[in-house]
Amino acid sequence: MRRILVALAGLGLTTAPAFAAALDGSSLSLLWVAPFAGLLLTIALGPLVFPKLWHHHYGKFAFAWAALTLVPLALLRGPGTALEAWLHAMLLEYLSFIVMLFSLYTVAGGILISGNLRGSPAVNTGILGLGTAMASLVGTTGASMILIRPIIRANDQRRFNVHVVIFFILLVSNIGGSLTPLGDPPLFLGFLRGVDFFWTTGHLFIETLLVSLALLAIFFALDSWLFRREEALPSLPDRTPERGIRLFGTVNILLLGLIILAILGAASWKPGITVKFPGGEMELQNILRDAVLVLIALLSLKITPKPVRAGNDFNWEPILEVAKLFAGIFTCMIPVLAILSAGKAGALGPLVALVSGPDGSPNNMAYFWLTGMLSAFLDNAPTYLVFFQLAGGDPATLMGPLARTLEAISIAAVFMGALTYIGNAPNLMVSVIARDMGVRMPSFFGYMAWSFGILGPLLVIMALIKY
Repeated sequence: MRRILVALAGLGLTTAPAFAAALDGSSLSLLWVAPFAGLLLTIALGPLVFPKLWHHHYGKFAFAWAALTLVPLALLRGPGTALEAWLHAMLLEYLSFIVMLFSLYTVAGGILISGNLRGSPAVNTGILGLGTAMASLVGTTGASMILIRPIIRANDQRRFNVHVVIFFILLVSNIGGSLTPLGDPPLFLGFLRGVDFFWTTGHLFIETLLVSLALLAIFFALDSWLFRREEALPSLPDRTPERGIRLFGTVNILLLGLIILAILGAASWKPGITVKFPGGEMELQNILRDAVLVLIALLSLKITPKPVRAGNDFNWEPILEVAKLFAGIFTCMIPVLAILSAGKAGALGPLVALVSGPDGSPNNMAYFWLTGMLSAFLDNAPTYLVFFQLAGGDPATLMGPLARTLEAISIAAVFMGALTYIGNAPNLMVSVIARDMGVRMPSFFGYMAWSFGILGPLLVIMALIKY
């Protein structure tokens, strides 16, 4: 616990642009992308090539790649610029990001669904549907933490259960969170920028419904086929026999409600008080929001009976792994996002130029695919902010004349965050929990084969119809 509080004390997601204002991205070459690419490759290959070394030292790998970003930045652009860029990324991007995940992980981890159901295709599809509906209300992190262990226990006697977790990540950890700003960090950023709370509900509902139903139908067909194959094979011992379902730790449901109120309250209260630091300034309401979220998490730890968390096999490893790896990711992203923010003047100018037509009007198809593909590998929250800014950054215009552009950015960031383990923070947490519970999760590239193969065609069809 002390390790987490120390990590949270100095780190940090807010309303500021996802790049340091003092860092001129137009003067950076593509070589600055190398540490970020190296970190991604390490995350992808580490668990596959050297699993024991990776499991014990992943934090050191993340730190090494972060140092390869910051040290050259300090030597070539000055220590002041490097410090400002790093503080900007940590205090205005990472801190609230990890605080919100920490609070949701802690509180949701105190809700125990005991007992066990038999993981039949109908039961599994029902749990996935429930989680998809919950995600926009309690966040993709909250819904994932509440339901991932029950659905794994329901299928621990199955020979084929990897696909259950993969569809869980697609639906519960990502797509289900697309209807409210509480659901997924990118939409939360848009809300803090001035996008109406229910704008995403009205504008993303049809796409979310159709893609969710399509994925549930695909899952049911695949799970039914695998279920029939298993019936012809010798049965495996059921480590958690079927028992009646009971709910414990219900006080944490109220605490989830307090988390939602804290987020909504900070968004509606604008005292105009800021705390300046090298590289930016923090608004008072955001500081208080993060403090309240930490206090709610600590209250949950205090009042939740220990047997409830024990029944969930609750431990800090998943959130610690996410905290360490994403600290490295956010650090290595500093020059990458600065280059992107430079627009056509940056080293990635040809990519940025694709989002505008010859007459200067937005190319919504390009916005969709560029936002989505970068969200899959850069994390969807800061990527959303970059393209929100490239589209003008004015919420009134983006909700009005450019509504289709904001739809493209929002859908892409949420949906395509599901394409890799690092596209959205709950993806990595779910994969760590599943691995700890005995599910043989695929490698980084193995997961991409599943996600692109299943979700990719649906995204292509949706893009062709919509744009």
